[in-house]
Amino acid sequence: MIKENQKVFNALNAVSDALAVVAAMLLAYVIRFFVLEGGVPYYEVLYYLRASLLAAPFFVFIYALAGLYESFRSGRFLTQFGRIIICNIAGTLLLVAAFYVFRSVDVSRLTLVIFFVLCTLGVGGKRYVVRLLLRRYRSKGYNTKNVLLVGSGEAGERYIKAITTDRNYGFTLAGCVTDGVPPKGARLLGGLGALDDVLAAGEFDEVVAALSLEETPYIRQVILSCEKSGTKLSVIPFYSEYIPPHPYIDEIGGIALFNIRRIPLDNAANAFVKRAFDILGSLILIIVTSPLLLFAAIGTRLSSPGPVIFKQERVGRSKKRFTMYKLRTMRVNGREDSAWTSADDPRRTRFGALLRKFSVDELPQLLNVLKGEMSLVGPRPELPFFVDRFRESVPLYMVKHQVRPGMTGWAQINGLRGDTSIPDRIEHDIFYIENWSILLDIKILLMTLYKGIVNKERITAFRPREEVPHEQQTAKK
Repeated sequence: MIKENQKVFNALNAVSDALAVVAAMLLAYVIRFFVLEGGVPYYEVLYYLRASLLAAPFFVFIYALAGLYESFRSGRFLTQFGRIIICNIAGTLLLVAAFYVFRSVDVSRLTLVIFFVLCTLGVGGKRYVVRLLLRRYRSKGYNTKNVLLVGSGEAGERYIKAITTDRNYGFTLAGCVTDGVPPKGARLLGGLGALDDVLAAGEFDEVVAALSLEETPYIRQVILSCEKSGTKLSVIPFYSEYIPPHPYIDEIGGIALFNIRRIPLDNAANAFVKRAFDILGSLILIIVTSPLLLFAAIGTRLSSPGPVIFKQERVGRSKKRFTMYKLRTMRVNGREDSAWTSADDPRRTRFGALLRKFSVDELPQLLNVLKGEMSLVGPRPELPFFVDRFRESVPLYMVKHQVRPGMTGWAQINGLRGDTSIPDRIEHDIFYIENWSILLDIKILLMTLYKGIVNKERITAFRPREEVPHEQQTAKK
């Protein structure tokens, strides 16, 4: 069935989210002052009610920015729930800021904490229940799209696997039209020359064209046939594996230019938001961590002779080299630019090992962030020695240099730090580059605080990196 009711569903979804926000605040008030002991309300319940009524539209707006009102046919629940958590953190912080601006300093902080938990559970739980209901509804043949596949390309097989593996998408494959061998799992309804007749005889909500390279001359015929029958057409190019999840199309003189790799940070507004976030965040972190930095600097100076700050050349955005700062964790040596480091490295000082364990040695990179050479979040910068090596042996390695390198990144919070697969890191870096949003940056920073600070890397032996076989660097998947 065509999703004609999607707008109505989105409106109901937004209204129910707003009601969940208001209900969470009222329930939080009841729990804080009538269930828990030791609470005396300074403001009456009506004050919290008015605040929640004013805040609810802002929460809905934040949810919309995070894409939480897109069709349930795509996206997984855990991904959506993660967005809900981040959105509610942002919304609750805005609520706290509003209370401060209006001098409502006696608002119960515990009530706001309980509100955050209840709001997250309420909005997330509602979506989970809706997903279960839609899955059951679609399993009975309702609210599904009847799809006709055209072509015999490999992309068609991947499409069939995707829609049959996850019933949340709500697609039913009616059959396939091709002159070649139909993809596995597709019933052949006729050849490409019979597409008009097949469309006239059947009731299809959508046609998905997955033509092989040999079948591409038929694309004009497929488009004309679908337009003639009034059937929606989606195209999976034979080069789809090279296309990012969110492609971008430019237009020059009426000619459409399909950007194979378009990144959100090419947009000036996005770049400004990220840079402002970096400046504000790095300033706050420098102030907050200054006592720890002072202690670490004194400990580094006393642990072994040499400078407190270790400077090393790295490759940054647009392949430009810059000097990256770290607290020195090793004795001064001559193998700084082409060697592994390990937990058993004889060059490492005991105090340096402690700094590395909790990633305190990375804090001076906040200065690199302020200077614009790095970002709080992004792909980790590498030494020129290894960039020259990996650019030839690791596919898409140089794509990471299209954005500023970061102190932490998507790869790092997914366990890819230290002696881990370089191709896996690049895969995660490219995902970050192509899917950047300020909410994703906040999520990565929160996940870094949760599980990314403690450095669990351990390499069993020390030897110069040029002596480590490349297979060893890429086999750990």
